[in-house]
Order: sequence, then structure tokens, then C-alpha cells
Amino acid sequence: MKQRLRNFWGWGLSDEILPDAYISGFKRMVQLAFGLNSLDETPPPQLSELSLRPSRFSLPSDLKSFCTSETYDRANHTYGKSFRDMVRAINRNFDNPPDYVAYPSTEEDIVALMHFCAEKEISLIPYGGGSSVVGGVEPTGENQYKGSISCDMMNFDKIIRINNRSRTARIQAGIYGPALEAGLKPFGLTIRHFPQSFEFSTLGGWIATRAGGHFATLYTHIDEFVQSLRLITPKGIIETRELPSAGDGPDANRFFIGSEGIFGIITEATMRLQSIPAIRSSAVVRFSDEKAALEVTRSISQSGLHPANARLISAMESFSMGIGNGADTVLLLGFESHDHDQEPKLSRALDICKEGGGSWNVSDVSVRRGNEAAAPETSEQWKTNFLRAPYIRNTLVRCGIIMETFETVTTWDNLETFHTKIIGTVETAVRETCGNGIVMWRFTHLYPDGPVIYYTVIAPGRRGEELAQWDAIKAAVSDAIIANHGPITHHHAVGRDHRPWFEKQSPQLFLSVLHEMKSNLDPGWILNPGVLIKSPFNKSE
Repeated sequence: MKQRLRNFWGWGLSDEILPDAYISGFKRMVQLAFGLNSLDETPPPQLSELSLRPSRFSLPSDLKSFCTSETYDRANHTYGKSFRDMVRAINRNFDNPPDYVAYPSTEEDIVALMHFCAEKEISLIPYGGGSSVVGGVEPTGENQYKGSISCDMMNFDKIIRINNRSRTARIQAGIYGPALEAGLKPFGLTIRHFPQSFEFSTLGGWIATRAGGHFATLYTHIDEFVQSLRLITPKGIIETRELPSAGDGPDANRFFIGSEGIFGIITEATMRLQSIPAIRSSAVVRFSDEKAALEVTRSISQSGLHPANARLISAMESFSMGIGNGADTVLLLGFESHDHDQEPKLSRALDICKEGGGSWNVSDVSVRRGNEAAAPETSEQWKTNFLRAPYIRNTLVRCGIIMETFETVTTWDNLETFHTKIIGTVETAVRETCGNGIVMWRFTHLYPDGPVIYYTVIAPGRRGEELAQWDAIKAAVSDAIIANHGPITHHHAVGRDHRPWFEKQSPQLFLSVLHEMKSNLDPGWILNPGVLIKSPFNKSE
């Protein structure tokens, strides 16, 4: 399944256009919130405007057949899709592009790349869909390296085999989400992993970044679906066994899930699948008392009902997404199965909501099989705007607006103190840095012992200072998260951006183990240097 042309400076497809009414409405809301008379958009960069640095080295003949130095390819592989990435791209700052982009089609191609890069001291960046928001695919700026190659895995896009009996599939790592689901659908199967980046991310990227999916409970991360994997390292090939479970020592898969390409390049994985659900029940519940909503959500998380969706959304975010009145906290609930009725689960969840003061309309509840009935209109509105959000950011960032997110997790007993301190820190940082701003939050995932809190910041930036402003906010918030015993991220990986706080939260002995493992598998430290752990060649920190 070939994709349309990707936007090289921002999110999504280059020809994707949101409805004018939606864009103008969101811009008006931002203007009113910040007292701005207008929002002047910087024109998006054009390829013809870019003058990229010439490639710093030449390729041997055996690599030339699948490598390119074309402007679009190099520009498109310079950054990920974070706010920091977009600001630099919009300002036409492509001063450190990869020297070449490789599109290998075989494992032999990858081995040849690694041998060349190790011999010539060139960094090699594994690249899936490029949707990283933590600096995970950006070339290193360290002088130790003579250049960089971005290794795009898009040609590793096949479903190799499907095992209906065991409900697993062997799949190449470069396959994008939509193509993967399309290949599984005729067999009545799904991987059931749908991050917001689903359309623009790959199986290998999900595994390498230990990605979280859309579903709120039970199977929240890609970890649960990985049965075995195969990866190429500079020291050789590692392949784990296809087993439902084992107790013979540490799980080898877990050494590489979340390793962000610093140990090797994943080429294949055997994934656990599920039957496509066709029986669903859902509801939208509103709470006038935020604390009551938090307690209800905790009760549902510990009830054993395991909702597929249990998204608690703050009053401000509900309003901004067109599903709330600006006063009520909104809970989106959903249950699904391929086998059995979901109405009893929804009924019990609604009982819990009612006991906690929640309310809903008849139109807010839906029980359905297949496509015979639609989900509640509010749920569909949320889904539509959820997928539009990264696109609207393209526009707002060009208007000089800071729009970025961060997420973390805490335990239920620590929630009130933790959430209060994080909200207070980010509001103070936004006020001191930007004058004013909007801070919104929602729960994206629920565990019996605690929720994942996903925060969104929207604030007026000063032209030319947006990066410094966001960096100041991000640093203050990240320090507060670590000080209050939260992790620096729940599902967005470490990359370069989170590494300083990952180092603070991690046991030093554990970090030394990662360094030793890196040195063993990748003696020249050519793979994604500076991501996840600090390179020994980096003397600037």
C-alpha cells in the first residue's frame, strides 16, 4: 500500500486540507483566548527554497543503488514531528540533514550499510514512519561522526505469513499501520494497536519506541503483542523464539522493545493478533464535579471491566474539541468484543458513574453489532477532532502559537498531589514565559494502580523565540514530573529530548548496563547515537 506524499516540514500528508470552517473556528478560539487581533501565518517552506549542505562523503557502488541524496528525501528525514521540529522546519532551518537516505530492500542491504558506516565512522539512523516527537530520528551533531545516513525501512512492508490457529502473524517491520490492518482484515484479524500516529508509523517503529496504542486498559502497549522479533546489529543477527510465554530467564524481546534503534534494526516480528471486534457498547458521561469524575474513573479501572476506551477529558479540553460546555468533565466509555455481548459491562460501568454523580442522555449511549448502529455523536466528534489535532497544529505553529503536549503516569494514591503540582508548575511556567496560555488534560490510559495524564499546552509565542519559550516550559514541567515521582513519558519514548530526565529517573547501574550492551552490540556506536543514552563521544554535556 503506497502512501501519498508526506509533508516534509509538518504533520501528515502534503495534500491534506482541513475544512475551512474548522480551521477558522479554532483560530478564532485562540485569538479570543489570548486577546490577539489577528494570527499571521508564515508561509510553509517549499523545497525550492532549501539549499541543503552537500553530502560530506561518497558512497561505494553497492550502496548507491538504494541510497539517495535528493532534497525531498533528506529534508523529510531531518526531523520528526514535534513542536521543536516543526518550528525549525518552518523557519527553513535544515542545517543538519542526513547526507543520504537509504531505502534497503533486503537484510543484506542493511548489513552492507552497517559495515560501511562502522568502517567510515558514519552514524546510521533507523527510520520507520518518522513520527517521533522526542528527537528520535534526528541526525547527531557530534563531531565524532563523519556524516549520517537515515535508513528508511519502507520496503520491508510485507506480511510474511499468518497463523490462524495460533492467531499470530510474521510481519516485516517497515509496514505502515493502514497497510498492516488491510492485510489482516480478510482473515478477520487485527493487531488492535492504534496510536494517534497510526497512519504514519510502522510496526518496527512501534516496537522500537515501546509505543502505546489507543485502547485505555488491558493491552495498552505494543509489548503485549510481540511474540518474537528479528533484528540486525553490527555484531550479527538476533532472533527470538515464537512462544506464547516462557520463564527461562529474562525475556530477550524486552531487551529490544523500547531500545529506539540503538542496539540494532528490527526487520521482522511475529505479532499476537486478535479477532476483529464486532460487538460494541459505548457512552458519554458528564460530571459537574471533577473530583467525583476522578474517583469514578479509579473505580472503573479497578472493576475488572476492562473498557477499551475510558478517556476522562478535562472541561477545557472537552470544550476545545467540541464535545463539552466548558464546565463539565467528560468521560468517554467504550467496550468491544468479537465474541460476547458488551451491554452488561457498559451497564455496570454506568452504574458506577451514576453513583459518582455522572449524567448522560439517551443519545449518549449506544449498543451495536457491526455497523448496524452508529456510535454516539459526541464520541464520533471526539474521534474526528482527535485525528485533526496534529493538522491544526501545522497551522497554529505557522501563526507563532506554541502548541505541544507531554504525558506521564502516577498512582491513584498520589494523583491529587501529583496532578496539582504538575498543573501548577506548567501554568506558572506558561505565564512567566508567554504571558498567558491554556493548559488542558485528559486521561489516555487507565491501570488498576493509576492513570496516564496527557497534558496539552497552547500559548502565544514570540516570533523567533518560540523554541526557547517551549524549552523553558518543558524543562520546568519535566523537573516537576521527576521530583514528584512520575516517569518522563508513558508512551512517547525517550529520544534526545527526554534523555536528561530519563537519566535522572533511572538507576545509575541500569544505565551502565545499557551502555555496556550498546558497546557490545554496536562497538562503533554508529546506531542512532545520542538517543536514549548519552554517547561516550559527546563531551558537551
